[in-house]
Amino acid sequence: SPPLPGSSLGQPITRRVVFVLIDALRLDTSLKRDVMPVLNDLREQGASATMHSRPPSYSEPGYSVLLTGAWPDVSDGPAVNLDYDDIPAWTQDNLFSAVHRAGLTTAVSGYYWFEKLIPQSDVSASFYTSGEDDAADRQVVSAALPWLKEGSYQFVLIHIDQVDYAGHHEGGPRDPRWDAAAGRADSLLGEIAAALDLDQDTLFVCSDHGQIDRGGHGGQDPITLIEPFVLIGAGVKPGHYGDVQMVDVAPTLAALLGANIPASSQGRVRTEMLMFDPGQVAAIQHASQAQQSQLLEAYQAAIGQHVVVKQGDDIVAAHQAAMDAARSARLASERLLRTPVALIVILAPVVVLFRKRGRDVAWLLGGALVYITLFNLRYAVLDGRTYSLSSVYSANDLIVYSAVTAFMAMALSWLVVSLGLGAFRRAPRQATENTLGLTLVTVCFLFLPVMWSYALDGLITTWMLPDFTRAFLAFLSLIQILMVAVVGVILTGLAAVIAIFARR
Repeated sequence: SPPLPGSSLGQPITRRVVFVLIDALRLDTSLKRDVMPVLNDLREQGASATMHSRPPSYSEPGYSVLLTGAWPDVSDGPAVNLDYDDIPAWTQDNLFSAVHRAGLTTAVSGYYWFEKLIPQSDVSASFYTSGEDDAADRQVVSAALPWLKEGSYQFVLIHIDQVDYAGHHEGGPRDPRWDAAAGRADSLLGEIAAALDLDQDTLFVCSDHGQIDRGGHGGQDPITLIEPFVLIGAGVKPGHYGDVQMVDVAPTLAALLGANIPASSQGRVRTEMLMFDPGQVAAIQHASQAQQSQLLEAYQAAIGQHVVVKQGDDIVAAHQAAMDAARSARLASERLLRTPVALIVILAPVVVLFRKRGRDVAWLLGGALVYITLFNLRYAVLDGRTYSLSSVYSANDLIVYSAVTAFMAMALSWLVVSLGLGAFRRAPRQATENTLGLTLVTVCFLFLPVMWSYALDGLITTWMLPDFTRAFLAFLSLIQILMVAVVGVILTGLAAVIAIFARR
């Protein structure tokens, strides 16, 4: 049940806010003056910061955080990128709804996912495209420029997508085409800025996530979780302001326009960047107190945990600490039930192997370690994949790649163990038992990250998002377990056949 929106903050301190979202733009790319001179000029003239986000570093969760002010486990936006037909509209209060509620007009020009995410009753004018490249961006900006020139809309979102396209389809940030796409995006930003009067208008520029060097995003990789933050124009105090959070964007832009702080926002109005008088700052603090208290009450009621707020000078920090404490308390109670189950599953094979300890068991343990080493050697070292969703191009890609790698690693580790134990000179029964033993021991090793993730995050995603490193390692292990089991059965039969012919 979403918290109800509060009252508007009062009169805007700008004629309008234009929000330019350059999809996937990395912070380091944005700082290259030779690639993005317009953005760097704006940065020097306005308020700038390093923005931090949280996984999942996909676009739909990022858009949701930017426009609701709530982190992905609260925003009710998609946790991964869904197909267009499957995208739900936000149920939580958002910047478009807040601005519309304040009696102002809104417009959006960009990728057609926004058509599904934003409640369209709160959008006064729109242009959407299913394209992602330079040609699509040209259409997006061309559609938005007349809105800026006629000045009919107080909040305009313009989404530029070609940097993300270059990351996915043109080699990623290491490829020269990435910088070329960023340069073209910068030129489009220049056209937008030229259509504004920054003595009366405010321009905000950021991205929704970064990309890893080989291209891709979605996971917990640090480079995907820092973004540029540039705010310039009416109502803005120039300067560099260090670090901000992605959840700060929605309440800060809402304050510029005099709208209410989005009701589920977990961020703060960055009043230090804005030209508010002491009375306006006090009003914002009062509104933040009311909004945060209502959000905390709704969240704690939803998860069935209640924690007393420790009052402090920072209203948002105090209430968010209480939300975190309530979340931790519920997680602790759930983990108390799951941990013994995980320990039993982990310790049972350890006991069996200890009781059967000997030369054969030592070889089986060594073989399992050889498998794990070979799999990860190819995965991380040779092919440079990350242990995150950022390296997943598609479900089929991950499954096929992991299956092929598991097959090769298992076959080689089986060969090492079989030769080391002289299995092919033994009776067929012993040869098959050795292979089955290697398979079972390897599966037991692979179950460790699965049980780790189960104990701490649960079997499935329910009321909270899991730790993304644990979840990915568990998922990768499950794929390997399936493949190792299949390959193990095949190799068991092959071991018997080889042993029979070797004895003859």
